[in-house]
Amino acid sequence: MSTTPLAIALVSFVVLMLGIGWRASGRIKTIEDYLVAGRRLSLPLAAATLFATWFGAGTLLTATDEVRAEGLRAAALEPIGPGLCLLIVGAFFARRLWRMRLLTLPDFFRRRFGGRAELLASAIMVPGYFGWIAAQFVALAGILELFWQIPLGHGIWVVAAVGTSYTLLGGMWSVTLTDAVQLALLLIGLAVLAVAVLAELGAGAGIGAGLSRLLTEVPAERLALWPTDGAAEASAWLAVLAIGALGNIPGQDLAQRIFASRSERTAVAACCISGVLYIAIGLVPVASGLAADLLGVGGPNGTLTALAAAVLNPALTIVFVLALASAVLSTIDSAILAPSSVLSTNLMTRIWPSADPLVLGRIAIVIVAGASVAFAYGGSSAYELLETAYAIGMVALFVPLARGLTLGGGERAALASMATGTALWGLHLVLGWEGFGGPWLGLDEVPQELVATAAAWAAYEAAVRKRPRLGTAPVRAQRHATGNLADS
Repeated sequence: MSTTPLAIALVSFVVLMLGIGWRASGRIKTIEDYLVAGRRLSLPLAAATLFATWFGAGTLLTATDEVRAEGLRAAALEPIGPGLCLLIVGAFFARRLWRMRLLTLPDFFRRRFGGRAELLASAIMVPGYFGWIAAQFVALAGILELFWQIPLGHGIWVVAAVGTSYTLLGGMWSVTLTDAVQLALLLIGLAVLAVAVLAELGAGAGIGAGLSRLLTEVPAERLALWPTDGAAEASAWLAVLAIGALGNIPGQDLAQRIFASRSERTAVAACCISGVLYIAIGLVPVASGLAADLLGVGGPNGTLTALAAAVLNPALTIVFVLALASAVLSTIDSAILAPSSVLSTNLMTRIWPSADPLVLGRIAIVIVAGASVAFAYGGSSAYELLETAYAIGMVALFVPLARGLTLGGGERAALASMATGTALWGLHLVLGWEGFGGPWLGLDEVPQELVATAAAWAAYEAAVRKRPRLGTAPVRAQRHATGNLADS
């Protein structure tokens, strides 16, 4: 197909996103406007931006390739894990966090555990986003390479420049408003692709026949969600599911949307709605991965793009590419804003306390985008980047966040937990060990991420036993300092 109409459509889309970002900049009066949209997001906007933030390259491209290679079990990391995460947060975390009226998640660590816990949490959290952002850069740059032969290295810079530009303009308002437009395009594109794939499978007999063929001709072992070929595979699957479900909970991107909601009820409902939609709509790329083998479709640029090229006409291909670009860009802007919010609010303001917070916020966005570009050139696969980004949250931050909300433990417990989980997981990451202890212990069937999280929890509880809660502060004072969390 001629790429000229597609190029015109894509450039027009980018101009539209930049225009929305420019308009959103008029709403920015304070740092609260910039970071949490003035805490005024309605339920439709809050749910849309939650969904669009996570439904990006991981769900569309990486999960499709992994499901095609390994079967349905590969959906544990995407989309099942993040979908479960949103439901868990809606049920147990959103209400309590919203009541605290925070700007960033490290603010919770400062208020709950003290300044040193805030600094350590920030230092862990910020670089944890670089791999996730890099995966989005690489994915969309691959599309530019596929259709316009733009070298991947150049495409990464183009994608980074576009995503960073409209994030700079309007902060959370820009991200939220563009997310809403991008979500609409994404849903249209996925619907078009799903109908086309099922029609192709049905070979003229309709989409119902195509769905029947998908369910009957795909081997049963590839349709199994839970591994049945041994304890080692089952434990590895559980570890991946836990990484997706728990590792995302202590994330600034998720917390930022909770803080931006206009009420606690809105925050809870937005998490639950987006969690259900995430899993349900995530079935489209998952099913596409299973359908690819039946159709004999594949290519070096990924399963989903190869399917689109095979089953869509030129006009619908434009719709699909815009949907794909929408999904990835909606993740990029949110993923950039989240760590930059932490970098500026919890780290840079300590160095330059008299600086304009909005200026620091925009400088932080450029720093995060630049660091993520460097990660994108690292050569790791998108799946590895995603898994690493999710894992750091689970092993280092999940325990002190979950236990901190119950008012158990103080500064020593939080610091011990974060340091233990990070050190144990980091050692295995550097040495390239998947199983706990590597060749020294030979426990390949024991995922090191689960052990690191358990060790972080044990370190927290051990520190709790050594010291009273929050030093000598009375329980009533603790409740006041944490926004009456115990009453929620």
